[in-house]
Amino acid sequence: MLAAAVPWRNFPDFDDNTRATTFYTTGTTGQPKGVYFSHRQLVLHTLSARAALAAVGQGWFKDEEVYMPITPMFHVHAWGFPYIATMLGVKQVYCGRYVPDSVVALFQREKVTLSHCVPTILRMLLDSAKTKGINLSGWKILVGGAALPQALAREALEGGLDIYAGYGMSETCPILTLSGLMPKMTRWAFERQVEKRCQAGRPLPLTQLRIVDADMNDLPHDGKTPGELVARAPWLTQGYLKDPKGSEKLWSGFPRCSLRT
Repeated sequence: MLAAAVPWRNFPDFDDNTRATTFYTTGTTGQPKGVYFSHRQLVLHTLSARAALAAVGQGWFKDEEVYMPITPMFHVHAWGFPYIATMLGVKQVYCGRYVPDSVVALFQREKVTLSHCVPTILRMLLDSAKTKGINLSGWKILVGGAALPQALAREALEGGLDIYAGYGMSETCPILTLSGLMPKMTRWAFERQVEKRCQAGRPLPLTQLRIVDADMNDLPHDGKTPGELVARAPWLTQGYLKDPKGSEKLWSGFPRCSLRT
């Protein structure tokens, strides 16, 4: 295929607000909803996520990384990481089927340094490495899709992984927040580091988050008061595809730069 391909492609110019990606998500409602993003939104998300990852853990995504996604690309653009990896020109390793033994073997053979996955897959990777007696040192993994349990994070750190949590949604392209350790935090006691790594973290650049009540009043950030999350960023989905009622509900009471979840 490569030999038969034309080596140069002159891409036609187009408006950067042209729709680039579309995929479907069920979220917590169980009803499939199509979300979509423009080329401009993907570029802005890529640049912002790259800036945030450069700060996490004293430089989490560097240009010498060996990147292997363990979240499929149909799952919200593999969280945007392939765009960052391509922009930086780093080596990329793709698993094919997500078989834990195969993934761990690729980590060893290709000297993978950076990945991302959901907690269930992380559990399988740890079990596979333990069975085969493989040390996972040198491998950084971002965990999302569900809350990262402290017990799982503790086991991952003890197994050599550099583990962090993040938060986002299909409707948010997806990354909204990333956890991480600032230089002074690396001197914290182990259990305190575990707690910090499992938190949702801080918003990406260009992202604003609020916790509000039903009347849009800000609520205290005390870890106890429940509320509704309101997100504002340049890359939030513009609506649900061919679903005007769902789109109206999604944006109800807000300017088009804020999304209610």
